[in-house]
Amino acid sequence: MLFKKLLAALVLLAAFGHAFALDVNTANEDALRGIKGIGPARAKAILEERGAHGPFKDAADLGHRVKGLGGHTVERLQQAGLTVGASSQAAKSGEAAQPTAAVHRKK
Repeated sequence: MLFKKLLAALVLLAAFGHAFALDVNTANEDALRGIKGIGPARAKAILEERGAHGPFKDAADLGHRVKGLGGHTVERLQQAGLTVGASSQAAKSGEAAQPTAAVHRKK
């Protein structure tokens, strides 16, 4: 009985963890501030950098472009639910896979 409750709690925790993922390339200031570790100044810096130079390519790009965000800080923010270009990367990988498959069919 206890095992079933624990398992149910873990499943819910995992589901909510993914449900609250936030893409840094689409988030507004309030949403960014909702991530543990991002306060008003850091949210403003992220938005200013994104506005000036476009969306972030990946976590490393975010860390390099935003002052005060090093590798460890970006990792902690990702653990707290921050993602970098999740939807755009999925679209790119899907587009890249289709031409490759078409090339293999022609052979």
